[in-house]
This record gives sequence, structure tokens and C-alpha cells, in this order.
Amino acid sequence: MDALKELSIVVCLKQVPETTEVKINPATNTLIREGVDSIINPFDLYAIEEAVRIKERNGSGKITALTMGPPQAENALKDAIASGCDEAVLVSDKAFAGSDTWATSYTLAKAIEKIHRYDLIICGRQALDGDTAQVGPGIACHLNIPQIMYVKKIEELNDSFIRVERMTEEGYEVIESPLPAVIAVVKEINEPRIPSLKGKLKDKKTQVICWKADDLTFDKSKIGLDGSPTQVIKIFTPPPRKGGQILDGNLSEAVDTIYTFLKNEIL
Repeated sequence: MDALKELSIVVCLKQVPETTEVKINPATNTLIREGVDSIINPFDLYAIEEAVRIKERNGSGKITALTMGPPQAENALKDAIASGCDEAVLVSDKAFAGSDTWATSYTLAKAIEKIHRYDLIICGRQALDGDTAQVGPGIACHLNIPQIMYVKKIEELNDSFIRVERMTEEGYEVIESPLPAVIAVVKEINEPRIPSLKGKLKDKKTQVICWKADDLTFDKSKIGLDGSPTQVIKIFTPPPRKGGQILDGNLSEAVDTIYTFLKNEIL
């Protein structure tokens, strides 16, 4: 990888519940995150690690960890600092509550614009609590810059473009893009390091920057629950699966039984 000028990298991360025992707000059909033990979304750990590796290879650069969430999300940003990020920004306001992926990516894009300089934006593949993989592409759309998803390797990165290997179902493809750009990485890209003692001491000293709604410039009709074009109508736990049927006898008889069962179910 060629030597670079000092890059400005933004890592977008999300704090997700550490447990599956989460509660739902019955009025908004959204997760209640306050008071729930949380961790950095595991896929985002790979994004943080890749940003740190880029900085280490280049010998310089600035990594900003960015998230939107309740005040407790500051803990995730502190962990990102301990893992090698230089500064952390928390976008937190009740006005953002209930945002879907479109409103979330819009808000994060406006925060990135406030950061002003950004050469590369790195996201994890998807969040465990939503599994949509839509926020990264949404940020790119709002910023009107290129996006590359499912990145498994950065082949080359210089002052003007990035070339990566992007995973596909059949293997991978090599894609080049000008900078600035958004990439979403998969776990095959690296192995996240364990924060060092030096890193943990750094996170104790680093002040997380907190931006409220009034600190950003945006269209208020596009944020929060009211600005979300998608709405969750109902959330429920699916009923447990019923026990299956074990077929005895030879293979031919079993096939006839299955055929008859499927025929009756379909017809």
C-alpha cells in the first residue's frame, strides 16, 4: 500500500444490546435501549480495526468514531478510543428517537458533514439488532459519494482512490472507487485487537464530543420517528416450532409418505 498524506477516517459504529432479553416500547414499536447492558456492534469492531491498521501503515492520520444513540452510547465510543480511534462524537437527542435506517443515515451524514473533512468512511457490514445493512449505503447516498459493501480486503489506498476486494456469493470482485467513499467491511478483513493498557488509559482522558439536534444543520422533517419513511407496525415473538414427525420404515415408504403429505398441504 502506497504512502499517503494524512487521511481523515470516520468509523460509524452502533451500540447494540448485549442480551437478547430486550424490551419493546409498545407505543413506538422500537427497542428500549436505556438501562440495557450494551456493547459495540461486533461487525463494527472490524471497521475500527481496519481504520487503525490504515493509520499504522501510513504512519499518520486521524480516526473519528461516530455514533448516534442515547447518552449511554458514550461507553461504546470510549471503547473505540481504547481500540485506537483518536476522537469520538456522539449524536444524541430525543429528537432522533425512533429513527429508521433512512433517518439514521441522514442524521449521521449531517454529523459527518459537520466533521468537515472525511476521506474514507468505514462501517461494519450490518448491526446485530437490525440486520438491515442499510445505514452504510444510506450515508453514501445522503453525502452523494461512492459506496462499496462487503469489503474483505483493501488492496490499495492512496490520496485519490481505493481498490478493494468485495465478497460475492461466488467469490470476490475487485472494485476501485475515488475518494471520499463509504465502505462496509466483513469479518474476513482482519482480526480485531484487544485494547491495550495504553489505549484504556487514553479512553479515560479523552472527552467524547456530544452534538444535540441544534448543533447540526438539517431538515427537521427528515429526523426521528416522524421523519422515518418506514414504520414498524407490529413486533412479536414467533410461536415455537412444533415437533416434527419421524418416519420409520424403508426409504421408498418414507418418500411416499412425504409426497402425500406435501401434496395434501399444497392442494
